[in-house]
Amino acid sequence: MEIADQITNLQLLNQFWIILLFLIPIVLISRTVVAGTRYSPILIIVIFGLAMGYLLESSGVSTPGLENFPLIDLMAKTTIIALTVSFFVGGQELRKILGKKSLNEGDDMVVPSDEEVILGTGRTQLFFILRAFFLLFGIQGLMHIFLGTGSEDMLASYYPLVAWIGLVGAVILIDNKARISNKHLYLRKGVIEIIVIIGILLGSYFVAQMVAPLIALPQIFFAMMIAAGLGAVFYQWTFGPTLRSLLFAGIPVVLAANFLIGGSRIGDAFAIPGVNAVLVYGFFGQLLWMFGGIALLMFFARTANARNLAPGMAGALSHSGLTGACTAGDFGKTAATRAPIMINIPFFGHVFVFSVLAVSAERGSLWMGPAIAIVVIGVFLTILSLKNLRKSGGEDRKEVTALMQFSFGWQLCAVFGGLSFLAISSLSMDYGAMAQASAISHFGLFAAIQEGMFGSEAATLIPFIFSMPFLVHPLVFFMFGKAMENGGEMPVKPVYVMALIGLAGIILALFI
Repeated sequence: MEIADQITNLQLLNQFWIILLFLIPIVLISRTVVAGTRYSPILIIVIFGLAMGYLLESSGVSTPGLENFPLIDLMAKTTIIALTVSFFVGGQELRKILGKKSLNEGDDMVVPSDEEVILGTGRTQLFFILRAFFLLFGIQGLMHIFLGTGSEDMLASYYPLVAWIGLVGAVILIDNKARISNKHLYLRKGVIEIIVIIGILLGSYFVAQMVAPLIALPQIFFAMMIAAGLGAVFYQWTFGPTLRSLLFAGIPVVLAANFLIGGSRIGDAFAIPGVNAVLVYGFFGQLLWMFGGIALLMFFARTANARNLAPGMAGALSHSGLTGACTAGDFGKTAATRAPIMINIPFFGHVFVFSVLAVSAERGSLWMGPAIAIVVIGVFLTILSLKNLRKSGGEDRKEVTALMQFSFGWQLCAVFGGLSFLAISSLSMDYGAMAQASAISHFGLFAAIQEGMFGSEAATLIPFIFSMPFLVHPLVFFMFGKAMENGGEMPVKPVYVMALIGLAGIILALFI
């Protein structure tokens, strides 16, 4: 029996190397495929992740949900860690706007190595990807230890080792060929950033538990508030290796893990009653809310440049794919700088969003009165933002201010407009929430459902439901790639056509 236990232990430890070989190659391959183009690697992560997950299940290597690869599930649930970093940076940028400080201050602490070790990936970028993996792995393991969660998991006894491997690997994985002006300071910054992220996660968890008797707001809402607040206070903090790594590769690694799980559920999920309607709505909702928003910016605000469209839509939909592409710099430095601001702005409205959703989850149906009121507010803010963006004249601060208004307004329209639309269908509230989360690739709503806001069935299904509409993303990123090849200007007519197709598709979803 003792020998059998040792073999089981060895197999579980070997899974670390398995997930390393699963997730990192997906990210690297995606960068190789788009090397030399202006397209985002995220669209390739979608395809490879779903395909590999489906292959693992269909070949008999694993079961739906990849239950015999528990470390993949561990990595898939690190969404909140990757987002916390974006919230902190967004808080910094908001403080700079309010203080009328430069949004594009220079950073001379690190000069990345120019050496390309894998086609499409530089040496320093490779270290960022590896470090992001170890950071997510280690911090998630440490959180389970501190909070006492996952005690019934098969990994329960391994969390100390998971935390040790992840955090030690994260500390030492620094590119020695990158030019660092002060190595000791850079390393200290990395350790401090890890401690702060853990502190934010712990604080947000306990606050969420304290207010749960009053209203079941998800942990991610409080993580956003705390992280953005700290970013506003420490707005002059220059990034250490932890923030740099997670901003560059945190979201791609998290998405790769979720797409693997989502792909493994392709075979059996279609047999579940109601899932087909959810998937159809999610698929066409991607077209409607993404290209509908872009169409509004093009037609009324008279802007078709990716510097506005990419961060504006990333924030307006809390869109995981565009968020990752923007923060990784796929759409230029201006979009990368603006994206954390736009991501944060709608989350300040999430006190209303998650409050209404929490009550709706308890009722089992959408709380319609407040939902309609929020849509009206969203329409007003959207109109105001389009007017201000049209008058901005290309001035950076005015464009950012108008995009902040648009991000907030269009998000309210998308979330509650979509949920109100779905309320007239036969879908239950939990399926409606999953449908809307996937229709706008909404990272916050996705994380809340992952946390169990709408029950255990939704928490189990959401990786698959969230993943499938990403099949639209090759089209989304193709359009943004065409824009980047055209000096940042996106083609206008295809956007209008896709928005109309999306509208027709979500109407069809009601009758499935």
